[in-house]
Amino acid sequence: MSMTLLAGVASIPILTALVLMVGLRIGATTAMPIAWLTCAAGAVLSWDLPVRYVLALSLQGVSGAAGVLVIVFGALLILHTLQYSGGMETIQYGMQRVSKDMRIQAMIIGYMFSAFIEGAAGFGTPAALAAPLLLSLGFPPLASAVLCLTFNSFPVTFGAVGTPIIVGFGASIGSVVETAVSAGSFQSVEQFLRIIGQTVTIMHVPMAFILPIFTLGFITRFFGPNRSWADGFAVWKFCIFSAAAFVAPYLILAWAVGPETPSLIGGLLGLGIIVAGARKGFCVPGDVWTFGEPSKWERKWTGDIAFAGSTGFEPRMSQFMAWLPYILIGAILVITRVEALPFKTWLNGTGVITFRDILGYANVSDSLKLLYLPGTIPFMLVSLLVIPLHGMSREKAVKAWIETTVKMKPATISLCASVALVKIFQGSGVNPGLPSMPLAMATALSEVIGGAWPVFASYVGGLGAFITGSNTVSDMLFGMFQWDIAGQLKLPRTVMIAAQAAGGAMGNMICIHNIVAVCTVVGLLNREGDILKHTFWPFLLYGVVVGVIASVLVNIGFSSF
Repeated sequence: MSMTLLAGVASIPILTALVLMVGLRIGATTAMPIAWLTCAAGAVLSWDLPVRYVLALSLQGVSGAAGVLVIVFGALLILHTLQYSGGMETIQYGMQRVSKDMRIQAMIIGYMFSAFIEGAAGFGTPAALAAPLLLSLGFPPLASAVLCLTFNSFPVTFGAVGTPIIVGFGASIGSVVETAVSAGSFQSVEQFLRIIGQTVTIMHVPMAFILPIFTLGFITRFFGPNRSWADGFAVWKFCIFSAAAFVAPYLILAWAVGPETPSLIGGLLGLGIIVAGARKGFCVPGDVWTFGEPSKWERKWTGDIAFAGSTGFEPRMSQFMAWLPYILIGAILVITRVEALPFKTWLNGTGVITFRDILGYANVSDSLKLLYLPGTIPFMLVSLLVIPLHGMSREKAVKAWIETTVKMKPATISLCASVALVKIFQGSGVNPGLPSMPLAMATALSEVIGGAWPVFASYVGGLGAFITGSNTVSDMLFGMFQWDIAGQLKLPRTVMIAAQAAGGAMGNMICIHNIVAVCTVVGLLNREGDILKHTFWPFLLYGVVVGVIASVLVNIGFSSF
């Protein structure tokens, strides 16, 4: 079978998911199992994979989905626990005192708070935490989801203390980089990865300024009472101020230190700076913009989690005590992700559930690191600590756990199916002469595009994130492919690998995992297609900007390697 035909077969599951969710508006609970079936059929019929092997890969996917579900459960549990403890109402009260303007609230929580959480934890955690917080402040659920998914892009390359670059590229191109080191091209693999981190900032930084202005205009156009782009664009000064507060430490750390902390420290410092600026009215418009009365919202904006209909909040405790759970979450995430401290190693090696040689296949294994998953530590841990800290009754605490468990049931089906599909994609390239499904699609695309590859390279990274739900895994899937294509087309490898990293980050806007997770925490189950239709446009814009920058870097000879 030709590469074009293989690519066509490989694309059928993705097209199936898109048609069902976006075109027919069928929820992921139904769409993703159907997409998984088409993927399994293609693997057996076109890739000559044994049915038993495909089933083993699918079970491996169920194990992987369990990890995502633990994170979503923990994020939901934090939300419900704070709702029952009175902490959430206190946060809402305090946020309104910083600014009642929902455009400013979107920047503080959706842009900066999410960047900090991404830098510490990654793996879909930021949107799962920030979206319900915006929802509780009176944002329409659909707008909350779109905002948080869109903003969870430029910090992602350096998310989870640099995991996409360090782990993703370390696994995919580490061996060929070592060969380049031996040839004298680089001093070490670490130096090469640091150069990738430096190069990708050149691609991300323009969007760190452009994206908030575009996104706020987009949100006010489609969700605002006036349906006006201008309402969002009016906050451009605060957007520039916020981006500068984030980008300054982001750039310094990426170029001077390495890929571990740019998003983490950039988000933390930026959050303090823009909250202080908003309190003083710095760069804040004179008018106060809101989404208007919930009774006038379009029905499709809302979901299963009802808005109370009033933003006249009252403090139930001190602001410090209300925010303490989030402070603890951030602190615990930092100390458990820093290599220099012993906690990361301990958590990675404790409470691990391992599935070896699933159905007898030696290359199909998985493990569930229960204590290292953010859903367990810190989310569930902090949820338990909130009970005595906020003086919660046992009855309210039990209600929070029950409500969270009930809301998790529909998401479990769609996530298990989608991750099972991912594992089939990843494990499909085992027969001699046949590439994996993702590699077949990417190769066919490169044959069509040829010398214009720098313009489109980031979309391959985005495709990887869409399929796998992870920038890290996208870099694992396509890192070597980008390396080889750069060699074939005589393009600088550092620029192409950086474009892959940027693409995997922007792909977080559209990846099914993140969309399903956000739908769960804001009550929009079976509405994944509605979100994807909105986040596709900023994803497309992001790729255009990255493509232009990559092309410029190639043309000016930014790197000779």
